[in-house]
Amino acid sequence: MNTIRIISRSDIEVHLGMADAINAVKEAYVLNSEKEITLFETVFHEFDAGKADMDIKSGTIDKAGIFGFKLMSWFGGNAGKGLDTLMGTIMLFDRTTGAPTALLDGASITGMRTGAAGAIGSASLARKDSRTLLIIGAGNQAPYQLAAHLLMFDTIRTVHVYDPMSYEAAAAFCGGIKDTLHRRFMPAFEGSQADRAALETRYAVEYLPVKNLEDAVGRADIIVTVTPSRRPMVMRPWLKPGTHLSCMGADMPGKQEIDENIFPAARVFVDDIAKTSKTGEMEIPILKGVFSKDDIVCEIGKVLQGKNPGRLSDGETTIFDATGLAAQDLITAKALLRKAERLGFGTVVAL
Repeated sequence: MNTIRIISRSDIEVHLGMADAINAVKEAYVLNSEKEITLFETVFHEFDAGKADMDIKSGTIDKAGIFGFKLMSWFGGNAGKGLDTLMGTIMLFDRTTGAPTALLDGASITGMRTGAAGAIGSASLARKDSRTLLIIGAGNQAPYQLAAHLLMFDTIRTVHVYDPMSYEAAAAFCGGIKDTLHRRFMPAFEGSQADRAALETRYAVEYLPVKNLEDAVGRADIIVTVTPSRRPMVMRPWLKPGTHLSCMGADMPGKQEIDENIFPAARVFVDDIAKTSKTGEMEIPILKGVFSKDDIVCEIGKVLQGKNPGRLSDGETTIFDATGLAAQDLITAKALLRKAERLGFGTVVAL
């Protein structure tokens, strides 16, 4: 009789720390750069245009002994029903037997691994003395990006938040973010008392909502974009020398958050060359002929391995373009499953 372990959102929030997610995503990026991962084509279906859709991302990681998939759905009308608009599940399977081993909440793992990915890009490519972070998009993903960046940078002193939908959304985010960070991310933090105190200090930075995006872009050392935009919001003339951009929102054809003319003048890195060049932030620049897949420096895994230096000077613009990989979800899920087996959380059921 086969058994699987079901790991709920509440278990994930208690036991999956941002440091765990960062380590898992780094492992996924390195394995992907070493061609140790096979990713399958994404399945996407729109039930109602602009109102409800779903996608399935899947792959196999032989070296890690796993394969599996993540199915996520977005139903915009759920907000009016008191339900989450984003829902999903991750299924994990044993590579040697094909047996299912775990069923996990997909939305919470997606939030953690995407936040980790954006911060890994910034930590690998931004100037080490970066002090000002600009987050564009005050939605569900913004707290994860902020938590991961503050964990990986001890130099950030000011966080600007711009929301393309409304200034009020950015103001509300800034007003409640300290409480959100403490409530959502501190319970799973496993550092010493000194480490916890240091993280508390990082959370106590200045959070400022933004009305004038051009001014905020000109002040930023690191810019993280997490919106579903289909038009550029960050324009090339606004950037100061040495800015880094982690572009996390463009994950489907037609999405665009930054001016395509930033690409020719930047040093560009990706999570996966084949995938990102088709559906990432660079899709539009490539279609318009201002950038080529051949202009990509390398996948971020090469930088993590020390095979590429990443940033070459303090004055250059760097871009990390990421669409998300099934491997990030699967390796994060595997790490959480091992912790669950060790600590005894989750529910084991027979199939």
